[in-house]
Amino acid sequence: MSERRDVEFVSGDATCAAWLYRPDTPSERQPIVVLAHGLGGVREMRLDAYAERFTAAGYACLVFDYRHFGASGGEPRQLLDIRLQLEDWASAIAHARTIDGIDPTRVVLWGSSFGGGHVLEAAARDGRVAAVISQCPFTDGLASALATPLSTTLRITPLAVRDIVGSLRGKPPVMVPLAAEHRGVALMASTDALDGYLGLQPPGSAFSNEVAARFALAITRYFPGRAAKKITAPVLFCVCDPDTVAPTKATLRHAAKAPRGQIEVYPYGHFEIYVGDPFEHVVADQIAFLERTVPLG
Repeated sequence: MSERRDVEFVSGDATCAAWLYRPDTPSERQPIVVLAHGLGGVREMRLDAYAERFTAAGYACLVFDYRHFGASGGEPRQLLDIRLQLEDWASAIAHARTIDGIDPTRVVLWGSSFGGGHVLEAAARDGRVAAVISQCPFTDGLASALATPLSTTLRITPLAVRDIVGSLRGKPPVMVPLAAEHRGVALMASTDALDGYLGLQPPGSAFSNEVAARFALAITRYFPGRAAKKITAPVLFCVCDPDTVAPTKATLRHAAKAPRGQIEVYPYGHFEIYVGDPFEHVVADQIAFLERTVPLG
């Protein structure tokens, strides 16, 4: 059995909670995979399953919650700030490089959905990253906005404006759901969003199906896929087709520009990829990628 223990690291003005997994196989300089979730997700929502597989294959893992979410610090709660989350990635990478027994030159980034976009941006900024796994990634804010029904956009935008104005006056955030039923008022309201997203939540997790509404205006200006062409490390893109949350066509367009990109397209939905046979298929490909690009020993 691999070892898992609770750890933490400082990021900005708060502390990020994390799990550190160590493989049974003794090694003085182990590679490490740093993992974090997507839009509002927390570690308990199946990231342990990926970390357990990677650790069984011989890779240490650091799995963290972003500030303002899960077990990490930061007020107000459920505040999704792109700049802050990218700072959390930089802090997690820096912390991973200081862990006893870890090879600081073999740090791998793994992100899914919104986190799949973050790892592209983080790797473009940090040329020492050894490899990247970007699963069903959010790559293009405009493409995602255009995929959102106009009725949903018209109902969320006033809430986002109210949240921004309220934040300037010191008021608590105005919240919107992360996921809702089809065409409901939420950031994700596709046919598979509510059941698929909430289905990842185990009993007793720290997940909350809401986020400060101001994020709805920021997401349209975020294009992490544009960073792909700047990444010098090998990148595995695990792309869902069809994907109701992160449009497949935009993802493939950006992924094709990665100098050392490997693109794998799977016939699974955005939320299917985390569980059952789709998970088994994809995680096997991810381990094969790790063994090829960041071999043990």
